[in-house]
Amino acid sequence: MTTTAPEYGAPHAFVDPYAADTAEVLWPAPVGQDTDGDHLLAPPNPAERLSFAIDPRDRRRLDLHAALTTAGIPPHPHDRDAINALSALPGSINATLQRWLHHTT
Repeated sequence: MTTTAPEYGAPHAFVDPYAADTAEVLWPAPVGQDTDGDHLLAPPNPAERLSFAIDPRDRRRLDLHAALTTAGIPPHPHDRDAINALSALPGSINATLQRWLHHTT
């Protein structure tokens, strides 16, 4: 049994994006921006921040998600009802839950 090698066209040059000396070759900085650092995005403008507050219950829900994920227990989609119920509890109880999770890691 013989095998045949597939025929290829002209050899293609391998492009390695990390082989460039500077990031500016691949991603030039926008006009008027400082190119001293490696910042590809402009720093945030505090005047353009959104001016609304997060509801305390939503803040506790987000904090609980973060604490669970940090503790190595990423919440699953079916955990949403339990997390919403825990977020409805007072802030002191939520802080205690987060403290317990923090000490498990």
